[in-house]
Amino acid sequence: MKKKSYLYIFTSLLVCFFVLSACGNDQDNASENENEQTETDNDSGERTLTDAMGNEVTIPENPERVIASYLEDYLVALDITPVAQWSVQDGADVQDYLQDSLGDVPTIPHDLPYETVASHDPDLIIMDSADMVEGNKYEQYSSIAPTYVVGTEQNNDWREEFKQIGEIFGREDDVQQILDQYEQKAENAKEEIQNSIGDESVAAIWLVGSTFYIVSDDLSSGDVLYNDLGLGVPNVVEEISESSETNWSEISLEKLAELDADHLFLINSDGEGSEMLEDDIWQNIPAVKNGNIYEYGPESSWLYTGPVANEQMIEDALESLTE
Repeated sequence: MKKKSYLYIFTSLLVCFFVLSACGNDQDNASENENEQTETDNDSGERTLTDAMGNEVTIPENPERVIASYLEDYLVALDITPVAQWSVQDGADVQDYLQDSLGDVPTIPHDLPYETVASHDPDLIIMDSADMVEGNKYEQYSSIAPTYVVGTEQNNDWREEFKQIGEIFGREDDVQQILDQYEQKAENAKEEIQNSIGDESVAAIWLVGSTFYIVSDDLSSGDVLYNDLGLGVPNVVEEISESSETNWSEISLEKLAELDADHLFLINSDGEGSEMLEDDIWQNIPAVKNGNIYEYGPESSWLYTGPVANEQMIEDALESLTE
């Protein structure tokens, strides 16, 4: 009886062993299958990135229908054509300086109505700043397509924005190469301009709707003039920039009278014959009196920022200040 009991116990243990072994093999096989599935997902080309707002965004392998309103400069620099481009006034106004590349691209209102965005069937939406998706807007846009927010501020450093765009498209090396070329171009221009005008000061003024605006000392064209090219900053520009967070700040005629700039870039959206340009205050600005005024229209890149815009501004400054 004891032998039978031992035999029964041994047989039971042996059966349990085989059962446990079989379960273990099943689990191993399941684990291997799971790993294989994970690798397949990774090999699909999709990548998950965390945007400026902390959203985890799954980027398609090769986005082909991109909406990146007011970020088109970065796309053009990388030879990427968006499915729609930023515009105002029912498409009447676009970023003219990019139209050699975007001339055939349909426009989309700057406030990006959901229905209009959806009608373009995007596979990726890139937003310039957090205020573009405030409230529940992010959820609405991300229900249309993966939505990536580049920055948290209204004005973000353009180099950092460009690097993020490069990361989104897996083009980091191309972005770095473009930035390196830009820095070299700026350094060469800086040396040539300073050899021409020394430490003379420069300002950029925008005339639109019979109102003058002056550029900030570290945003838009001000960033190019004062940081990249190292040109002299007039006192009025420094003063206004201290209390402003916008690219362009309105400047009164009284304050304009204090503008002691030696050279002046005028972006004239009002066109020829503007009464503001006949005013005595304008005429008495040192740069105007000495004929050191360089006029550009709103179709130029002077109101914008990005690798394409900034390179064009450097070329304009180089041509104007080294005549």
